[in-house]
Amino acid sequence: MIGRLTLSDFRNHADALIVPDHGFILLTGDNGAGKTNILEAVSMLAPGRGLRGAALRAMARQGGPGGFGIAAEVDGVVLGTGVAPTAPDRRQVRIGGVASSANALADHLSIVWLTPAMDRLFLDSPGGRRRFLDRLTLALHPSHAAHSARYDAAMRARNRLLGDLRRADPLWLAALEAQMGEHGAALAEARADLIARLGVVLADQPDAPFARPRIAIEGEEGEGALSERLGRERRRDAAAGRTLSGPHRDDLSVIHVAKGQAAALCSTGEQKALLLSILLAHAALVAADRGQPPVLLLDEVAAHLDPLRRAALFERLDATGGQVWMTGTESPLFSDLRSATRLAVTAGHVFRSTV
Repeated sequence: MIGRLTLSDFRNHADALIVPDHGFILLTGDNGAGKTNILEAVSMLAPGRGLRGAALRAMARQGGPGGFGIAAEVDGVVLGTGVAPTAPDRRQVRIGGVASSANALADHLSIVWLTPAMDRLFLDSPGGRRRFLDRLTLALHPSHAAHSARYDAAMRARNRLLGDLRRADPLWLAALEAQMGEHGAALAEARADLIARLGVVLADQPDAPFARPRIAIEGEEGEGALSERLGRERRRDAAAGRTLSGPHRDDLSVIHVAKGQAAALCSTGEQKALLLSILLAHAALVAADRGQPPVLLLDEVAAHLDPLRRAALFERLDATGGQVWMTGTESPLFSDLRSATRLAVTAGHVFRSTV
């Protein structure tokens, strides 16, 4: 768990200090006060671009020096990340005071989030669902981020060469395709492991009060190893201007079990319930696998739930044993929480609240 969080010049927070004393951290305040910014700061303690997927320079406080810093104490180790004013697009990471890579953060902390923007996850592009799938996978397989980065780098280099296939060096293309095959196989294996194990946990969940999902990976399969397929498909990919085979084309399939219906065809409330079921099952899986549950970031999670489902959600979140950061505009929505670190956020300032 995060024992201490400090922000410097991050978004609308010139400086902030949060020292949680409960597993639940509740941030309440008006829209635009800076609640989600705090969740985004926590999400930056994981590999990737955080829960908004924003550019680094966009996270620096307007009117500030141009950089920002985030630090958290986790099991006696200080994790830090940020950018310097002189290099606003270059992320720096320090673990225990030593410079490190962003991917190494996954060895110390697993973080999963749910935001209002994800309510349309099942209606949006496969890319959004793939990123969600990879975030869940990363919590169980910390090396997943490194494999993903290397696969993407090799694919970008291959796509550039395919732009002029007649002049491209076939040996260099083969080397890139071998890299894609190696890292692509690792990506596919980790995703498949997550889906299989998560499916076992979901199978034991009740159908109510949250919808029970059945999940699977949909992807294009072909004969032979990926590197061999890529070699055969160079002309096709050159004509398309991109690589058309590989794990970067996978999609996450979700079915509402009780209705036998694809998630994309379910109501908005049912889709939110399906997402919550997946997230809660994942938290239980990570806790059993890593010996520590993930940190959950839930932005406006209670806003569209009826009292029965809110109470059930808080009970199940408490049962995970993990740290849960939640935001909301109205404190009464969280009246069922028995204990929490309650904080009021106002115009970039954070105060203790008794409400």
